[in-house]
Amino acid sequence: MSSDNLKSQEAPQLTPEEINRYSRHILLPQVGSLGQRKLKGAKVLIVGTGGLGAPLALYLAAAGVGLIGLVDFDLVEASNLQRQIIHSTRDINRPKVASAQDRLKSLNPDIKVVTHNVRLSAANAMAIVKNYDLVADGTDNYPTRYLINDVCVLLGKLNVYASIFQFEGQATVFGAPHGPCYRCLYPSPPPPGLTPSCGEGGVMGVLPGILGSIQAAEVIKLIVGGAEPLVGRLLLVDAWRTLFNELRIEKDPNCPVCGPNPTILEPIDYEQFCGLNREPEEIIEEITATDLKDRLDRDDKNLLVVDIREPHERSLYPFPKAKPIPFGQLARRVDEFEGRDLVFICKIGQRSLYAIRAMRRLGYPGRALNLQDGLAAWAKAVGDPPPPY
Repeated sequence: MSSDNLKSQEAPQLTPEEINRYSRHILLPQVGSLGQRKLKGAKVLIVGTGGLGAPLALYLAAAGVGLIGLVDFDLVEASNLQRQIIHSTRDINRPKVASAQDRLKSLNPDIKVVTHNVRLSAANAMAIVKNYDLVADGTDNYPTRYLINDVCVLLGKLNVYASIFQFEGQATVFGAPHGPCYRCLYPSPPPPGLTPSCGEGGVMGVLPGILGSIQAAEVIKLIVGGAEPLVGRLLLVDAWRTLFNELRIEKDPNCPVCGPNPTILEPIDYEQFCGLNREPEEIIEEITATDLKDRLDRDDKNLLVVDIREPHERSLYPFPKAKPIPFGQLARRVDEFEGRDLVFICKIGQRSLYAIRAMRRLGYPGRALNLQDGLAAWAKAVGDPPPPY
């Protein structure tokens, strides 16, 4: 979408009340009355109402974007409130889209908010996205990012993208005819389990506020027109050191989605593409927290618990009887295991699955077991509070 897609005669008129509400925008010559009318006539879809979607949605609502669509299927949890400022304590266990809708309407009752309380998928994405002018990606997983990218390219919609992890974030605009798409920057996803989620690796609470606000600024600029958006430019943010850098992104002439000879002509199986639903090479043996506790209590000398979490995770919830080896160090430290029965542990028992598969590829001769449901199950079994991250 560009300003040319929203002609002045199509932009709705402003009421006297709206002129007063948006007067600080209208005073800007780059926006003016016409720009504010374009905002009123715009339809923006926000995928995700979490860390990024929260400030993004609030600022777009405050700016007077006439129709905001929200896609999310999660419920509000207490751990969300450290950064997801659109929700409040009283919203815990409510659908995020319902909580977000109430907050946006209380901020600006003149806008329309449409909720999609579903997981965005290859089956429904085209039908949802086609009804909006542009999309803002506030998701936190690779399958949905690739899905949003591909659907936006197929439908000719711009994709205002951001991602965050710990203290760092990035933002850009994908899908412009002359610019790159997400696949141009990341042709393929990283191996499953290699990159921990924010739930496992943590995130500075204000970081999504910074990146979500940048997304909101890009959306507003694209609707109003006349500015230089982040097309072909990847903005890198380091909140810990307060550094901003920029990288140029080139359009890939061989991109299977946005290239001149595309091979992806419809949404695909993104779980399969990202390696999340591949059949395991063989059944992975698991051990329950109760059985693990029993073997540790018996001081089983043939058992070694391997904690593959990062140091900052272990500091929040230590497991003293485990050997700490972060996931990325396994390959070069396999000789330390001496053929014993290994039990791999992480927060929820997901990264440990990939660790076991990595050990098998390395030819480890001993047993490798996964702690079923991870340290969350261990805490419940031994009567500890759950891991506080």
